[in-house]
Amino acid sequence: MARKYIHVTGRVQGVGFRYHAMNLALEYHLTGWVRNLYNGAVEMEVQGTTEAVEMFVQNLGNGTNWIRIDNKSVSDQFDLEGETAFRIRS
Repeated sequence: MARKYIHVTGRVQGVGFRYHAMNLALEYHLTGWVRNLYNGAVEMEVQGTTEAVEMFVQNLGNGTNWIRIDNKSVSDQFDLEGETAFRIRS
């Protein structure tokens, strides 16, 4: 199991990015959360098999013409959570 913290900037608010991230997480059977930040960025944590998490990170910017990721920062989280779903936080 792996857990990653991801911070993205670009055109990621007001374009359905959080729902895109949630649908992608569901596709890869990941748990975690995603939320908008006040500075226009989006942050999230995802957890699942190492392969699924890597595929999520790799494909996060694919699938829609409205989303544009200018910068993506990914870091390992060493404490695994006991979540059962992926959710959008407000």
